[in-house]
Amino acid sequence: MSLSRRNFVIATSVAAGGSLVLSACSSGGGGESSGTGKGAGTDKYTGTVTVGTKEDSVGPAPEIKGARKGGRITGLAPDDFSHLDPQRIYFAWNSAVGTLYIRCLTGYKIAEDGSMKLVGDLATDSGTMADGGKTWTFTLKDGLKWEDGSELTVDDVRHGIERGFANFTTEGATYVQSALVGDSDFRSKYKGPFSGKHIDAIETDATKKTITFRLKEARPDLNFTLAMHSYGAVPVKHDTKEKYDKDPVSAGPYKIKQHAVDKSMVLTRNPHWDPKTDPIRNAYPDEFAFEFGPENLQAADRLIAESGDDQYAIMAYSGVPVERIQKVLSDPELKKRTINGLLSGTYFYAINTKRITDLKVRQALIHAWPLEQIRRQYGGSSAGDFATGILSPDILGYEKTDVYGKLKKPQGDPEKAKALLEEAGKVGQKIVYAFPQGGTYDKTKVVIENALKKAGFDPVIKPIDSTSYYDQVQQIDNAFDVMWFGWSPDWPTGYTLIQPLFDGATIADGSNNISQLNVGWVNEAIKKNAVIADAAKAGKAWADLDRRIMEETAPVIPETYQRRFYLYGSKVGGALFDPLFSAFVLYKLYVKA
Repeated sequence: MSLSRRNFVIATSVAAGGSLVLSACSSGGGGESSGTGKGAGTDKYTGTVTVGTKEDSVGPAPEIKGARKGGRITGLAPDDFSHLDPQRIYFAWNSAVGTLYIRCLTGYKIAEDGSMKLVGDLATDSGTMADGGKTWTFTLKDGLKWEDGSELTVDDVRHGIERGFANFTTEGATYVQSALVGDSDFRSKYKGPFSGKHIDAIETDATKKTITFRLKEARPDLNFTLAMHSYGAVPVKHDTKEKYDKDPVSAGPYKIKQHAVDKSMVLTRNPHWDPKTDPIRNAYPDEFAFEFGPENLQAADRLIAESGDDQYAIMAYSGVPVERIQKVLSDPELKKRTINGLLSGTYFYAINTKRITDLKVRQALIHAWPLEQIRRQYGGSSAGDFATGILSPDILGYEKTDVYGKLKKPQGDPEKAKALLEEAGKVGQKIVYAFPQGGTYDKTKVVIENALKKAGFDPVIKPIDSTSYYDQVQQIDNAFDVMWFGWSPDWPTGYTLIQPLFDGATIADGSNNISQLNVGWVNEAIKKNAVIADAAKAGKAWADLDRRIMEETAPVIPETYQRRFYLYGSKVGGALFDPLFSAFVLYKLYVKA
């Protein structure tokens, strides 16, 4: 699967009606939306991501007004968690529950408006950078303990990082490993801690409680990367290697009490978690219980009826399906019991610049594309907001742009498109459009074909079997001009969206640069922006590059920032859309009196 692995598995959009959808990390934001402020239906996301101070990294987390301790929250989900071992966690669904028991050096403090602030979680702050991003040092807080009461040490943090090199942790993220050894084939350089050796690039001082990373390549955003659960701490003394995936040790407010695979899982309080060390997590319920099996339609119907204990339940994984979305949004009482947010990242249509070499033709495609008609097939405005650029609203430095006036004419501008084709001498240009066959995409192909004809193109529609779709569009020599696609970032900086999609050095079979954009100034700008040490300046640079790429190369047709709605029971309080994992912020929930 080509879309960002961390977020793919949680995807169940009302738009797609199938499995080939992007999922993600973002909370609300953007133009016309039917959003949900405090679960009531107004989108309140501020779109801000900032780096916090040492003071921001001090616990406890801010109290939630009206919250109380006690009770049990039940999460309804179609599937069990595929992994519980931090170093084997990449998918958003696994990370959603990981917030309850995994702690990393850094993490995100999420405000009620959905804005995010990177702070120290295990660390006293968000890290100290030197050498332009090649050296990072973190100091651990006092009072950190594992669920058995033993001390959580810098050796445990290092162990969690080094475990990412082991031959059984291949499912996790690989960014830090590659940066430490300067090679994507990092396992050829270091075999992991079970080889009996530590990696030289990580230094620890038990007395000072410091851990220092000496990277082979500059990573000014390493403190963001280390917030991924793939880099969570693991106790050296209690590491059971492959078996750890079944029974991980908790450093967070909850520990796993019972797990019947594919049936249920229960987490109960960890008595050795000290809220004074944690600026991120609240811990109000006595227990979290997960029931695996109910698909989104069944879960929605149960929460609409909310009989018995379903008053204390949430849709933990899949959102309100298209069959129930209008019922939920048109009933004021049901709508009050929803949260929603925009999925991180962007859905778009990649233009194969190797085949469509004329910039005016690519610009004509953007003007012609019928965003409004497409979104209508997805379910209307409740399905998401129109995208007009590459970066998504949850990216640090995001600036709303509309280079091609798509918000003014979301239905498409066939006159402008045809005028550009006439200037280029390309009226009647054949366009081969590829998409994953099935579901809603079989409907959107009709409005796309009609819009292209109206604009002066000669469309050729190529449905591709969904099981081989990505394998085919990610081939360098594919025969497609425009391809449905999408991408979700692994952390909220511009690098994680622009570099995978538009760096010419990545072009290869299997690459996500399916536009095959290889422009010198773009490649150089990516390299330059990647090492900007100041986060705010880096954010501005990525936003500027976003606009310039769209203006001067037009490699994609942005489509939507898709939206997901979740229902919860009337006895559940503290409901907030998680801007990282497109689910509930589990550790802020509480049981109402």
